[in-house]
Amino acid sequence: MSRSAHPAGPRHADVLPEGHYSAPPADLNALDPKVWAQTVTRDAHGVVTVGGIDVKTLAEWFGTPAYFIDEADFRARARAWRTAFGPDADVFYAGKAFLSRAVVRWLHEEGLNLDVCSGGELATALAGGMPADRIAFHGNNKSVEEITKAVEAGVGRIVLDSFQEIVRVAHIASSMGKRQRVQIRVTVGVEAHTHEFIATAHEDQKFGIPLADGQAAEAVRRALQLDGLELIGIHSHIGSQIFDMSGFEVAAHRVVGLLKDIRDEHGVELPEIDLGGGLGIAYTSDDDPREPHEIAKALTEIVSRECEGARLRTPRISVEPGRAIVGPTAFTLYEVGTIKPLQGLRTYVSVDGGMSDNIRTALYDAEYSVALASRTSDAEPMLVRIVGKHCESGDIVVRDAFLPADLAPGDLIAVPATGAYCRSMASNYNHALRPPVVAVGDGDARVIVRRETEEDLLRLDVG
Repeated sequence: MSRSAHPAGPRHADVLPEGHYSAPPADLNALDPKVWAQTVTRDAHGVVTVGGIDVKTLAEWFGTPAYFIDEADFRARARAWRTAFGPDADVFYAGKAFLSRAVVRWLHEEGLNLDVCSGGELATALAGGMPADRIAFHGNNKSVEEITKAVEAGVGRIVLDSFQEIVRVAHIASSMGKRQRVQIRVTVGVEAHTHEFIATAHEDQKFGIPLADGQAAEAVRRALQLDGLELIGIHSHIGSQIFDMSGFEVAAHRVVGLLKDIRDEHGVELPEIDLGGGLGIAYTSDDDPREPHEIAKALTEIVSRECEGARLRTPRISVEPGRAIVGPTAFTLYEVGTIKPLQGLRTYVSVDGGMSDNIRTALYDAEYSVALASRTSDAEPMLVRIVGKHCESGDIVVRDAFLPADLAPGDLIAVPATGAYCRSMASNYNHALRPPVVAVGDGDARVIVRRETEEDLLRLDVG
């Protein structure tokens, strides 16, 4: 079939169905730098390149679907966060966004710390060479085995998430003759998502110990009494994909209020405050994230102002960017398979991956951008829905976007900003093989997480 042989779905001039899209961009071939990694561009032939290598070559070498991460971009973003907060604060990369031994090594070399939330993430962190004292261990239901391994390794802090965990960690540490540094995660009644926050009624969640009814204060009392624990601070996390600092301001006010109460009751000024992560990135051109130096300035001023008002020494601030570092550094490359125009609606473009390599659209109704990567085109824009090959109608990668109307099977398309949570949440649904993660930079490409094989699947199936 020629590139123009199939009947097209609606173009930009037609009446379009209700959806999650805006008007088509003026130039379908343009790559918005807000959305793409720093070294991504088009070469003289119009092919998308990253780290000096074009996607046709990458597809030939590594196959599709595959995640390609711009190593230079990752390092630059990590360095920007470290520089923005300076030596008097701590930046903990949130490993749940994406973690591998190579990423751990990059973080270590760029001077960042690391937070983990499972035994597997802890094992990866240690195997990658992250010093244990620069690791924080999160989680709402850490097992005895996980806590034991963390204390044995000498992790820098364990974030306590419940009353049971206070006793559990204290007992394990004491039995080893150790005193474990801990923070208490409190639920401050603030939930922030993107540009909105609501300052009430958000204690109803599985994470943290509520502040409003005095439970957090009681948790502090118990932690201070146990010989196996060294309470060093309070932890707070208010949401994800946040662009507005207002929620942090409310959260900091409440956390500092707790610090003041601790000082007044126990005569102790805790030396640390962790404000969590959740800082947003640009998935589409409509998103407008803040730069690390802006975030650092705003958070530092908020905490300093609140502490001054409470007559407290300003504690050491910690933050936990994960998505904000790795999210923009990677894209997923797919090959177009079938194309189904639905007259008056949209065109369904099926690719060789789907919800097994990016569950976020189905799970969160997340929005993404997409670009024709293997060539440029002067064809009119066509409203498309990028879908996967799985046996689910909700198997959607990009809900609504525009691609050239001459799109054809065999074309390569790229979805940017897939560095965070896509590989971490990938699955073997329909016995799909999870894609590789390939680091690209300075004309070199190397696999840092290999593609799964059928042998991998069958090895786990013991019959």
